[in-house]
Amino acid sequence: MFVIRPSRSSDLDALYKLACKAGAGLTTLPADRELLAEKLQQSLKTFSYPPKRPSGESFLFVLEDMRSGEARGTSACYTKVGGFQPFWTYEVKSQKLQSQQLGVENQIQYLQVKREHDGPSEIGTLFLDPDLRGSWCGRLLSLIRFVFMAQFRNCFENEVLAELRGRIDINGRSPFWDSVGAHFFGCEFAKADALTCVNKQFIDELFPKHPLYVPLLPRGAQVVIGMVHDDSRPAMRLLESEGFKVIPEVDIFEGGPIVKAKTDDIRCIRDSRVRNLLSLLSPIEEQSLEAAQAPLNIVACGAEPSQFRAIVTSLVEDDEGLRLPLWACEALSVRPGDLLRFVSLRQEAKR
Repeated sequence: MFVIRPSRSSDLDALYKLACKAGAGLTTLPADRELLAEKLQQSLKTFSYPPKRPSGESFLFVLEDMRSGEARGTSACYTKVGGFQPFWTYEVKSQKLQSQQLGVENQIQYLQVKREHDGPSEIGTLFLDPDLRGSWCGRLLSLIRFVFMAQFRNCFENEVLAELRGRIDINGRSPFWDSVGAHFFGCEFAKADALTCVNKQFIDELFPKHPLYVPLLPRGAQVVIGMVHDDSRPAMRLLESEGFKVIPEVDIFEGGPIVKAKTDDIRCIRDSRVRNLLSLLSPIEEQSLEAAQAPLNIVACGAEPSQFRAIVTSLVEDDEGLRLPLWACEALSVRPGDLLRFVSLRQEAKR
């Protein structure tokens, strides 16, 4: 059994193990104990003192194995991008060029650097222990951020974006970086990627501000613009099923896609409801739901962000409230009368 909860300082060792498995390209989960400890402290502060309005704070969640108490996955949401340190992307644009004399007309694609100081909220840092892939745990880790946003809506902007990992080979090399960024930063992709966790000032100082015409790039770099990493394809399909759409912007380092949605239109936020816990299901009722393969729901509780917890379970809803299994109530530390937010886990459509 698994439960989602706010991260703690004691999760450092487990998060470091996860970061080592994540590989290059997941900038927000660096395999660096000092940086991870700092992220944990920032998140702990935000959970304890949530903002009255979004100002760039971070909420870091962990998926805890209730049997061992160990963190087996993590995900995060950020109240806002931009601010003192801008949010950088490449806008994908096109320009029409024609010559009547030559009878030539071309639509040329180019990339234009964009600096966003007052951006939307963001989700990121999604990583699940590879041993658990294929279960519903990855879906829970992703969707829980939206359930949390619904629970504490004032902490977030009216739009949410997500950067998805671009194409990186098994050696951690990025074709897009090797053709663009490497010429200006004088270092390998992994080093520049890691530096963004410390300070993004070097981007403003070194990154070219002029348009970058795509046909001038090597073919290997052109074809990966806006392409998602194979490991991130399931995440992208899930976000699309929740209402996110690809926008004409890509990551400035590896050229990965960016998706965005109106916060209140996201399926998990729009469809989630709040009901009170009425009573427990009897063991026979619980077995009956399992035998019938009843739909699974994400169920969350917590009047304050620091008290937030969530699980996946089957349930019974009637006019008076919700009825949950005993283990679910124990995992959430709730009793009859407490308010619960719930939404269908919903399996994504096959594609």
